[in-house]
Amino acid sequence: MTVSTQWVSTTAGGATAAGKKPPRERGALLGCIADDFTGATDLANMLVRGGMRTVQTIGVPTVNDSNDSSDALEADALVVALKSRTIAAADAVAQSLAALDWLRAQGCRQFFFKYCSTFDSTDAGNIGPVTDALLNALSAEFAGRASFTIACPAFPENGRTIFRGHLFVGDVLLDESGMEHHPLTPMRDANLVRVLQRQTRSKVGLVRYDAVAQGAQSVRAAFDALRADGVRMAIADAISDADLHVLGQACADLALVTGGSGIALGLPANFRRAGLLDERGDAAQLPRVAGLSAVLAGSASKATNAQVAAWRATRPAFRIDPLAAARGEPVVEQALAFAQASLERAEPVLIYATASPDEVKAVQRELGVNEAGHLVEATLASIARGLRERGVRKFVVAGGETSGAVVQALDVHTLRIGAQIDPGVPATVTTGAEPLALALKSGNFGTTDFFEKALRHLDGAAP
Repeated sequence: MTVSTQWVSTTAGGATAAGKKPPRERGALLGCIADDFTGATDLANMLVRGGMRTVQTIGVPTVNDSNDSSDALEADALVVALKSRTIAAADAVAQSLAALDWLRAQGCRQFFFKYCSTFDSTDAGNIGPVTDALLNALSAEFAGRASFTIACPAFPENGRTIFRGHLFVGDVLLDESGMEHHPLTPMRDANLVRVLQRQTRSKVGLVRYDAVAQGAQSVRAAFDALRADGVRMAIADAISDADLHVLGQACADLALVTGGSGIALGLPANFRRAGLLDERGDAAQLPRVAGLSAVLAGSASKATNAQVAAWRATRPAFRIDPLAAARGEPVVEQALAFAQASLERAEPVLIYATASPDEVKAVQRELGVNEAGHLVEATLASIARGLRERGVRKFVVAGGETSGAVVQALDVHTLRIGAQIDPGVPATVTTGAEPLALALKSGNFGTTDFFEKALRHLDGAAP
């Protein structure tokens, strides 16, 4: 049985009109579903910055997962990290609905579906099909509140802006940003209204910038007009953080919000205005974790390539050759033997499969796109297990798919979210008796010196 998640107003004395416990005592406020692991930490980072204590789960928790730590689920926001971005749409829908059921059972009052700030998807999905399924699942309980939602991947702090429905990455359109060469989700159309419409039978509209610029009331009026025109999902323009705050405020009454982590900037204030969220200064506090450190990089993005190059200029690094692994060569053992020398000196080491687009394509031609990706993930996951056995307790991981494989290999179930390292990337610490400190980075995020910066941050995670 799920717990009712509708908003309930309280009286001055703290009791509800029906005489039940005040709603804040009934669980988390915001329930989030992320389609990859680094996207989940990106979103959680934004919520912590807004003063919400946030716990991220790796997959949909079981009863045992939820009880890993006595305080594991004491949070204002819960983020379920899935690995559903590039799987079959039907499977992504099934996993997302399972996550929704669990979040509803935790008492959440509003829900958020988080995907990449570059709208990573294909014409088959998965953003449209998952959004449709979540709205359908919420419609019986939330009625009109679940008849409409927005899609806003804007993240101005990291150069992602939307104007007239077109997504820009820095100063160029999405389809000119390098994302058109993505090995799994090549983005060849910057018009997100068209992209999303190809993924859903629901009518897709646009909340234009003129409405956003006039404030939350104007945006709510735009929502009403779109609903009246039969629109179920609308791309929302945003070119600044101020726009995201306006959109967040306008979304206070929606059962479901979808987008990148940026749109979450404006959501904590809604709960605060409703008297459901206290002001607090310790939302980002994490315990220190002792132990050795390592960096694992699987992303082939421009940002991660630059970060790997910067590290290699001054520090040891070992490159994974997917073709060698495919031939059955002992790549995992070789990587761990290479790492051992640095670990014995208590120095961090980088192990990477990051490569140029041409090198990635060459491997994909020989192995196949999916097989190449799975092979890299499995190899880095095995290396992560070996590093932990050798005393590594602090991991920096680059790449969403890589991060997913690593946390699963390390048997991580829940993460407490700490302070931001770079935009979109927080420090995290696992719950349980033997904690690990993790920085899980989307391939496109982080400054060139991110690996060094992240390790310094994990060394002093407590403020």
